[in-house]
Formats: sequence, C-alpha cells, structure tokens
Amino acid sequence: MAGDSAGISGGSKLVVRRDPKVFRNGPFLIGFTTSFRMGQLLAHAFKPPPVPKRRGALERYLVVEFVDALRDALSERGWARTQNGREEGGLFLVGVSGRLFRIDSDYQVGESRDGFDAVGCGSEAARGALFATSHFKPKARVRLALQAAERCSAGVRGPFLVLSA
Repeated sequence: MAGDSAGISGGSKLVVRRDPKVFRNGPFLIGFTTSFRMGQLLAHAFKPPPVPKRRGALERYLVVEFVDALRDALSERGWARTQNGREEGGLFLVGVSGRLFRIDSDYQVGESRDGFDAVGCGSEAARGALFATSHFKPKARVRLALQAAERCSAGVRGPFLVLSA
C-alpha cells in the first residue's frame, strides 16, 4: 500500500504534509483520503477487534465487527457526521490477510475483483497505471501508480510512502 503527502483544501490550497496517509494499525495496512483528522483517528484512536482466524470469516468480520468499532471510534471523537438521518465517515483502504478492502463514507465494505484499488483525487490515474502494470513487481507498480496520479492530479504530491504487508 502506498500514499502521497499532499493535503489539499478547497481545491487550491496545497500543503505537503509530514504525517503519512498510509500506516499500520495492528495487522492492518490503512490508507486514507477525506481528512487528515480521520486518518489520525484511524491511526491512534481506532482499536480494531481481533481478526478472525476461521477461513471465510473475514468479510463478515469487516462488515460487522470492524465497522462497528470504527463507527464508535469516529463518533466518540467527533468525526462521524449525520446528514439526512444517515451517519457518514470517510473513505479509506484496508489491507489485511493478503486482501484489500475499500471502506466508503457510508461504511460499506468493498473488494475489487481486480486485486487493486485506489482512493483520493488521483485514484483514476493510479488505477489505470495499476491495471497497465500487472506484470510489474508490487513496489514498482505502486510507485508508478503514484507518479501517474501526481502527473495527472493537482492534489497529489511526493514524497511517496510505500508499505509492505
């Protein structure tokens, strides 16, 4: 999993941040967009329940136990919002047990059939690069995806951080 260092606000304010958009939280690799505050809570306040060892239980675990703990952590610290009677969080990726999941702002859990995903303002360019480089080694592939996103999006900047499972 990899991330850039851009923090953007209002589409025209850009700050290259020191705090990472990708990190480890227990057995999870997490990469976020939406808000650095949300990312800080995911890194420092969110305590995910233990991952089940039973084969086939991971999806249910993420949809129920993981998301319930996530909602509690974000709500307790004032991040989760209620709009039109629906609670919303933010958008991020979760890598665990060799799989990659996307948690959307409505807390749905998704997994791409492609085996890769990207979030944030450079995600389309990054996904295109990931698709086109399936024969590359993983680190080279994600670095190229970030370079493509930086080239095609005003809101993506290095330095890039790449973490391995």
